[in-house]
Formats: sequence, C-alpha cells, structure tokens
Amino acid sequence: MSVIKFITSKTFFLQVLIAAGIVATFTFLLILFLDFRTNHGQEIKVPDLAKMKLNTAEEQLNELDLELFLLDTVDFNPDFPPHSIVEQDPKAGSLVKDGRKIYIKLNAGGFTSVEIPEFKDKTYRQILSTLTALTLKEGKITYKPHIAKDVVLQLYQNGMRLRAGDMVKKNSTIEIVLGDGKQVFDENTFDSEEPADTLPPTENPENTPVEFQE
Repeated sequence: MSVIKFITSKTFFLQVLIAAGIVATFTFLLILFLDFRTNHGQEIKVPDLAKMKLNTAEEQLNELDLELFLLDTVDFNPDFPPHSIVEQDPKAGSLVKDGRKIYIKLNAGGFTSVEIPEFKDKTYRQILSTLTALTLKEGKITYKPHIAKDVVLQLYQNGMRLRAGDMVKKNSTIEIVLGDGKQVFDENTFDSEEPADTLPPTENPENTPVEFQE
C-alpha cells in the first residue's frame, strides 16, 4: 500500500483519533494532578504571630501546613515580651499556599549593655550627644560649684556614681552633674576633690534647661 493511500485510509484516521484521545486524556489527568499538588484555588490566611513565643507560633503554623523560618534576633523592644516574635513576612492576613515559609524575627531577651565613655571635663553638649548615640537617656541635671560652667563632672545611674568603662543597659537614664562656673580656682581644693559615690542633693530640683553661652 502506498503512503498516499495509507494516510487517506480509514485505518490512518482511526489511529490519529486514538492518539489524539490518549494525548487529551493524559493532559487532562496531568492538569488534575497538578491542581491537587498545588491546591489550586485554595489559599491559607497567615495568622498574626506578634508577641508569640517561637514554639507556640511553630505549632500554630504546622496546623495550617505552613513552615516557620527564623531569620534573626533584633534589638530588644520593650513593647514586646522577651524572646517573642516582633516581625513576620508575609504579614498577618496575607493569603498563601500551603507549605509556604513564614519568616520571623525574634525580640532579644533584654537590653544589651553599653560602655560608659570617658566623660571627664567634656561639655554638656558633647556628653549628651554621646549618650544619645549609645541609646541612653538624659536624666536629672545637677549643678555643682566648679570653675568651669556646663562642664561634665560626674555621671550617675539610679543615684550611683558611674566611671568610664562601666557597663549599663541600653535605654538607661543617666543623671548628669555639671559645673556651675561660679567657683574661684583654688589649686588645693580643685586637685583633692573626690566625687561622691551617690548622687548629692540636687541644686536644680526643677531640672531647668541648661543655658549655653556661645
């Protein structure tokens, strides 16, 4: 039988129809399989994990067929419990497919410590800038008789004297003792002066702003 006769015969057309049917059936089954594997049209709402402990969040995500992935621990945020979740991606309320990873960041267990820098004889402006950079807070300002005005004499925390090199927690409040610029220079008293270990009674009870002379 010649080729022309074969491709025009009923047998050829029957075989083509059978092959087309097999391909169509296979394609249909493949689409159904892929829809099943990817949960086509089914989405999961991401829960709000804020302030949850790691194991609690992991259990909740496992029940939803979602996976938890810890990215990092961030600086302590007092608005969140220690070691709790402070950030998540995707955000709460987002719609995702099952198996999706939810990336989180944990709150630190507390404020980290910073070192008190050398402050002797620095100006108020200088030390305030340094304290701010160290994420420390300005507390009560006390004036003390001294030859130099607005020069830093001592630092205290909770009434206890600080020295350069001491470690304090971030976000701590630091009290500052400044010179009032009213004392006449006396070499004997000036050299022998030893600061108190506890903050003396304030001479500036209202914590009035320091006035600087340009």
